[in-house]
Amino acid sequence: MIDHLGLQVADVEASARLLGTVLAPLGIAEQRRIPTPGGPVVAFGPDGGQEVPLWLSGVVPGPDGGPPAGRETHLALTARDRAAVDAVHGAALGAGVEILHPPREWPEYHPGYYAVFFRDLDGNNLEVVHHG
Repeated sequence: MIDHLGLQVADVEASARLLGTVLAPLGIAEQRRIPTPGGPVVAFGPDGGQEVPLWLSGVVPGPDGGPPAGRETHLALTARDRAAVDAVHGAALGAGVEILHPPREWPEYHPGYYAVFFRDLDGNNLEVVHHG
C-alpha cells in the first residue's frame, strides 16, 4: 500500500491539469495546493477526502532546460472495476498522452489483473489496475 508518492515534474501546472483530467474517473482530484518559492506543490487524493497520497512538485531543469536525466517513475493506482480502467484509458487518449499498453488482462501478474499503462508529460510510467 502506498502512503504517498511525490513526483518531481518539469511543469507542475501542466502536470496537475493532466492528472486532474486523467485520474477523475478514479475519483481522484486535486486536494491541496501549497505555494513555494520554486512553484506550487499540488496534492491529489480521493475526491472530497482528506488523504493526499500523490504530490507533484517542480524540479531544477537539466542542462538543456528539460527534466534532469534519470530513470522514470512508475506509479500504480487501484481502480474499483474494469470500467474505471477503461475510463482512464479514454481520458488519457483524449488528453493525447502516450499509451504504453492499452487496457488488457495481464495473467503473468495474476488472474484478473486488468490494467492500462501510459506516460505522463514527464515520461513517468503510470498504471491503473483492477485486481478482479
